[in-house]
Amino acid sequence: MKWVDRKDIMEQNNKDDVNPSDLQKTFEALADELSDGDAVQDVDDAGESVVLSKEEFQALQNALAKEKDDKLRALAELENFRKRTQRIHDEEKKYASMDLARAILPVWDNLLLALNISEPEKNGAAILDGVKMVTKEFATILARNGIERIEALHQPFDPKFHESVGFAPSDEYEPNTVITEVKTGFILKDRVVRPSQVILAVPIVK
Repeated sequence: MKWVDRKDIMEQNNKDDVNPSDLQKTFEALADELSDGDAVQDVDDAGESVVLSKEEFQALQNALAKEKDDKLRALAELENFRKRTQRIHDEEKKYASMDLARAILPVWDNLLLALNISEPEKNGAAILDGVKMVTKEFATILARNGIERIEALHQPFDPKFHESVGFAPSDEYEPNTVITEVKTGFILKDRVVRPSQVILAVPIVK
């Protein structure tokens, strides 16, 4: 009768770095030592001796090998899911501006139309109207995509939204009031895309 420690085999099977083929070879080596009619003696969880036939030993071998194979398959599926999710995330990030790009193309088209007006020296008013129309259309597209203009003109200076680029004497507005907007600022949702560049009022020195 051969002696097999089932607990040692189970501990070996539960190791994360065990190769299923190595575990299979271990069982095959033990099985080869058993001739027909041989049995193996084992100890159950309660410490009692248990005699296993060769067929029972083979069944134990198959069950443990299947458990290890199932574990590796589950890990492989989890890794494939992680890679697939990351690939989808990367593609969405790569093409995140696609909708915005499609939305602003009509603005490009209208700008080209304004530039191609015949005899611009005689049609200045038409060009001006066209530019105003494009500007309005552009602002609408930006707002639709969550990008809005920062209201700065005649507002008290706010360092979170404004960037001071100069000062001008004024007796019409309170000091530190925006009296000129040099460059428009924009916010995306609740984040500043760029601050408004402004000129602030200062008291007139008499």
